[in-house]
Amino acid sequence: MKELSLNILDIVQNSIRAKAKQINIAIEESELRNSMVIVINDDGTGMSPEMLSNVTDPYTTSRTKRKVGLGLPFLKQHAEQAGGTVTIDSLEGKGTRVHASFVLNHFDRQPLGDISGVIKLLIMANPAIEFIYEHSTDKGEYRIDTKEIKEVLEVKSLTDNDLMKDIQNMILENLENIGVLD
Repeated sequence: MKELSLNILDIVQNSIRAKAKQINIAIEESELRNSMVIVINDDGTGMSPEMLSNVTDPYTTSRTKRKVGLGLPFLKQHAEQAGGTVTIDSLEGKGTRVHASFVLNHFDRQPLGDISGVIKLLIMANPAIEFIYEHSTDKGEYRIDTKEIKEVLEVKSLTDNDLMKDIQNMILENLENIGVLD
């Protein structure tokens, strides 16, 4: 994976397979601290202590059709190559939290990539899941909550393509305002 947004997509797909009803994606970028942090938190089924202790091994997976799980190992590899770390906390029946840190200006840090497209895809493809996406920089912060959007627009799902184009444009505009797309 050449973009961190694709790592995020892969990790969130794990949350979806774990039957999460709410998934929070938080990204914090700080030039002042020279750091980037990505946190993905879900209320899914969680992992057993045994699974958790081996989850960054590519041959440890809960999948039955494919015996390799590369999302967390790739995220760990990308973080460590960029001077960072990955920690994973999980409780069975409670959910999972993935925390990845990177040195922001590290030569080997992958670019963030098309995060607005990933958020749009996740929202449209999973109308029953509540997504909260937060992004902060030294210039400000932006937050989008699908539950709030549905309430304001008085809709049950956010699957309409034209509506989602508008939401993606809103995300892009707000990310530009806080300096993400400079």
